[in-house]
Amino acid sequence: MKQQLEQRLQSLKVEFESGQKILADLEAKQANIRETLLRISGAIQVIEEELNKASEVAENRNQPPETVNTEVVT
Repeated sequence: MKQQLEQRLQSLKVEFESGQKILADLEAKQANIRETLLRISGAIQVIEEELNKASEVAENRNQPPETVNTEVVT
């Protein structure tokens, strides 16, 4: 009985260590994915800002120039 318990204990310890390694790998992957998503988010923001600027410039070019009041008041 004691030998069976010791074998089971050893088996559980090996399984536990394996699980810890897998968890550490997953946490590292999660951190990498978060960093990647942060970079992508930043790139999206920059592109959106540039598109907004380009849109504003295009709108300004399409607007007719302001008319100047040339009436002379006497």
